[in-house]
Amino acid sequence: QVQLVESGGGLVQAGGSLRLSCAASGRTFSRYAMAWFRQAPGKEREFVAAISWRGDSTYDADSVKGRFTISRDNAKNTMYLQMNSLKPEDTAVYYCAARNGGGYYYSVESYDYWGQGTQVTVTS
Repeated sequence: QVQLVESGGGLVQAGGSLRLSCAASGRTFSRYAMAWFRQAPGKEREFVAAISWRGDSTYDADSVKGRFTISRDNAKNTMYLQMNSLKPEDTAVYYCAARNGGGYYYSVESYDYWGQGTQVTVTS
């Protein structure tokens, strides 16, 4: 079992930055590949970025390439999402997720554990 808690969301103007954190507790964090997803009102949950268990491979959605950076610190049991050049269309609840099995890194169904989410609101 892994417990995930997101933090760092908030209200920011377009062009601004935020850094989200995902703190993990429970079973060994470093064994899990991790990801960030987001869900806007009335829309399905969508993939944002993923990182391998060692942190040596990362994957980004096209919509955030060049603006968002995913990283992790296994010594601190924490994953991060640095979000720069934010746009109003980035407004959503952001969720961190963990998986220890196969499946596609961009698929919601591949992930075993989820946090409660943190709200990010970008104003124009």
